[in-house]
Amino acid sequence: MAAVGRADLHMHTTVSDGWPTPKELVDHAARRAKLDVIAVTDHDTIEGALRAQEHAAKRAKFRVIVGEEVSSRDGHIVALFLERRVKPGMSAAATVDAIHDQGGLALAVHPFWRTQRRTRTGPVHGVGWLAAELDFDAVEVENATPGFYLVNQLAHRLNLGLGAAEIGSSDAHILDAVGRAFTEFPGKTPEALRAAIESATTVARRRRYRPVGLVRYAAWGLNHQRYAVG
Repeated sequence: MAAVGRADLHMHTTVSDGWPTPKELVDHAARRAKLDVIAVTDHDTIEGALRAQEHAAKRAKFRVIVGEEVSSRDGHIVALFLERRVKPGMSAAATVDAIHDQGGLALAVHPFWRTQRRTRTGPVHGVGWLAAELDFDAVEVENATPGFYLVNQLAHRLNLGLGAAEIGSSDAHILDAVGRAFTEFPGKTPEALRAAIESATTVARRRRYRPVGLVRYAAWGLNHQRYAVG
């Protein structure tokens, strides 16, 4: 029987709107969060992911996937296994195509989250029902952001009909959040994870926050009004 790995595929560093540095994120994920693979997905940049991947190379059994949370005109899309940055501001369809053109995977993250806030590229939200219409490789059905219960339930129901790979991820902006939701897959490597996503054999899981983690997340929110969670 193949070993079961754990991956957290949606998280942020100081390169965008997270509190941990890329190094701090890697060290915490490897030592404390009991993860085998992570993807660093800063907003509209892969710089943090490249730094994290370089630091993780010093570890024997821990790997970082280069990712990006792309601000499409229709909502946020997480891209995995990137070689270069995907530019923000395109339609969701064009963004998915751009990710696939460089051999990456496109994830519909928190598809039913909505907000009236705006970033430099427009409103911040999930892609909604486009998650069912476009060629996404997986749907994030568990997002550990506090208060996302209904968002996650809607994503679960959507994916029951789609049958796409299900993803659990923390959307971490603080260290306490890392691994609070995660993806189980057969194997322990990024290659095995990719194969599991492509064959829809992943399982989304989550863990409860500690009270101190919720307090720290609230503090992060109060200090980062220029970005919306995502």
